[in-house]
Amino acid sequence: MKALSALSPEVRQYLLVTGNYWAFTLTDGALRMLVVLHFHTLGYSPLQIAALFLFYEIFGVITNLVGGYLGARLGLNRTMNIGLGLQVAALLMLTVPVAWLTIPWVMGAQALSGIAKDLNKMSAKSSIKLLVPNQQQGTLYQWIAILTGSKNALKGVGFFLGGALLAWLTFKGAVLLMATVLALVWIASLLLLKKDLGKAKAKPKFREMLSKSRAINILSAARLFLFGARDVWFVVALPVYLSEVFGWDFWWVGGFLAAWVIGYGIVQSLAPNITGKKHGHVPDGRAAFVWAALLAGLPAAIALCLSAGWSPQTVLLSGLMIFGALFAVNSSLHSYLIVSYAKEDGVSLDVGFYYMSNALGRLLGTVLSGWIYQTYGLGACLWVSTAFVILAALISIALPRHAEAIAST
Repeated sequence: MKALSALSPEVRQYLLVTGNYWAFTLTDGALRMLVVLHFHTLGYSPLQIAALFLFYEIFGVITNLVGGYLGARLGLNRTMNIGLGLQVAALLMLTVPVAWLTIPWVMGAQALSGIAKDLNKMSAKSSIKLLVPNQQQGTLYQWIAILTGSKNALKGVGFFLGGALLAWLTFKGAVLLMATVLALVWIASLLLLKKDLGKAKAKPKFREMLSKSRAINILSAARLFLFGARDVWFVVALPVYLSEVFGWDFWWVGGFLAAWVIGYGIVQSLAPNITGKKHGHVPDGRAAFVWAALLAGLPAAIALCLSAGWSPQTVLLSGLMIFGALFAVNSSLHSYLIVSYAKEDGVSLDVGFYYMSNALGRLLGTVLSGWIYQTYGLGACLWVSTAFVILAALISIALPRHAEAIAST
């Protein structure tokens, strides 16, 4: 406690925001794995499983747009705490008797969880902009990378946790335990988070939810296709493929996807060093194009190797590792660029609009993941992923570029 009190108020708030985000992310990752595996064992088809997440993604789109407006008017502390509270409610909805767990009921719970997740993420990412001086772009990039990377590493832990809890406690017991722990985090956040964090000086109008910035609009379009490219084969197709084709049980599927996302999060945290911060380079639009172009051919290469009859385990597992590393750098670059481009006053408006596109990409990828896998198989999912990454790279060509600046530390 003495060490914490010696830290600056900005750092203490950063640690609190990050802690909130970590706790939420654990439950979010675990819940996704619980739902996919539990309902797959109940005999649901891949398309039906994808439908369970439909409202999660749809309400994520709406929440990011409206949430940015609410964050600017009410303060990011309130939107973050609302997100935590809604996630507790969503988890409790899934503790009902098994007979009540119909598709509409689970979709409703997922809708609440989608609102909660994007309120929490928008609040966390926006608040970093306010805690780092504008001239310290290198520090901003580093803090964003740490927040984003650690979040995804913990999401991977959540995947493993979901598989483990399902095997250990059953579906209802696992969800109830997560709701209890997150409720305690929520109470602590209500007491400790700064009250006026992120509130805009001038009250924004509702019509200002849509971004007027060309750079943010372009980056948002690239983000949509980038995340659609990941989720079109990762969300439903991959875990079902691992279970059906490889014959893996809950522990293996949850453990492998957990390891993948943890590695992905670690690379995200290291992205500033990978892209040149150590040498004083702060990335711009050209970096976003280059890294998207590097990623573009990989899903196609995996699909070609699978269709050629190569060992599925070798091709898919090694391909996933490379895809995860390249995608992590792309995601971290985007996360820095949006916070850098955003206006400081009412930052959540710009960040919310951008993450609306992120959620739209996830929605598109999730629906296609179930439908394409069920109809055409994993190879088709990989070809769609390739097309989406190419589109993200082409859009990124139009992003602003700048002369290389010395990163502040």
